Amino acid sequence: MTAGRAGSVSRRRLLRGGLAAAALASGRYAGRTVAASDAPAGAGPRSSRPEGLEAVDAIVRAAVVARAFPGGVLAVGLGGALVHLRAFGRLTYDAGSSDVATDTIYDLASLTKVVVTTTLSMILVDLGKLDLEARVHDFFPAFAGPAKEQVTVRHLLTHSGGVQWWAPLYKEVKGKAAYLERIVAMDLAYEPGAKSVYSDLGVILLGDILERLGGVPFEDMARRLVLGPLETRDTLYRPGPSLLERVAPTEYDPWRGRLVRGEVHDENAFALGGVAPHAGLFGTAPDLAHLAEMLLDGGSFGGRRLVSRSTVELFTERAGVPGSSRALGWDTAADESGQRSSVPGQPGYSSAGSLTSARSFGHTGFTGTSMWMDPERDLYFILLTNRVHPTRDNEKIREVRSQVADAVVRALDRP
Repeated sequence: MTAGRAGSVSRRRLLRGGLAAAALASGRYAGRTVAASDAPAGAGPRSSRPEGLEAVDAIVRAAVVARAFPGGVLAVGLGGALVHLRAFGRLTYDAGSSDVATDTIYDLASLTKVVVTTTLSMILVDLGKLDLEARVHDFFPAFAGPAKEQVTVRHLLTHSGGVQWWAPLYKEVKGKAAYLERIVAMDLAYEPGAKSVYSDLGVILLGDILERLGGVPFEDMARRLVLGPLETRDTLYRPGPSLLERVAPTEYDPWRGRLVRGEVHDENAFALGGVAPHAGLFGTAPDLAHLAEMLLDGGSFGGRRLVSRSTVELFTERAGVPGSSRALGWDTAADESGQRSSVPGQPGYSSAGSLTSARSFGHTGFTGTSMWMDPERDLYFILLTNRVHPTRDNEKIREVRSQVADAVVRALDRP
């Protein structure tokens, strides 16, 4: 462990008793910045200026006014503590809509891939059950043909296996067995390892591999090995009727003929029964903060180790796929070129902005969700929105994400 990293861990242990406790006062999430004065003397990093996050709040408020999304929740953590938690806007654009609360539950979309599927992969690697170099063909003998027998678990995690990225299978089949049969039969779109093309279908294959190796249903494994140990309160698949009022609606879906609320927005995940390795998880920003804190603490949370430090580092560093910023499951802030931009469409654009460190890792979700961790700063920031309400055609979130990222770093990096 480097001296800087050791210092970061030491600060984290101190801060948990002060800032984090204040942020979670009275069993409910305080919608405020936690002042440095709430922490034990000497606990806060010298560069920590959480009050500077008012500029970040202004960006999110402006995005609500510009109708980038009806509302959202921003969480920022530093030194192992949740130091800033804010709710903005309303659940919908309807005049009578409820305000967003800091514990509003969002459809996390593809954050499911990292919160559940990637974390389960880490755990099974540590347990010696998952071999990253295992061939997909060994689990699915019918996955054969030109180059298909070269595809490994590592390829699935880095979206570099050549598996087609998506198909509207929900229009044709239902249930996991039918989905797997169709995906396994597809030809590859490109040579394995040649590049990275984001693939929902590859992650669906990965999820079934994990389920077989874990020996229990995927949802149960997620709850027992990830969501439970992380002490999440409201992060789950298929939220029940008692939680519906707290769930932010997503899209008016022409395929389903209704406003989607409390059921997964992703059509393929819906056809899979609402539980899938690529989408389907619902959750809150404070719950996701637990995952971020675990990863930044090298795999430990609440005094319990979930993942080894070496496995966290392996999964969160750029995997070396040509022209790709992908890590194992996670994304990173830049590819091998090192180009950085906060402007969508420009070379080097990332939702992590242009100021986070090269070691930063994170992910986004189609519904308007994102989370990023910066190990060099011991910093994380999470933005949950329902930008697909009332339609997925609204893509203003792309600018907002990078603006928020840059503003967080500027606020907390000041001398």
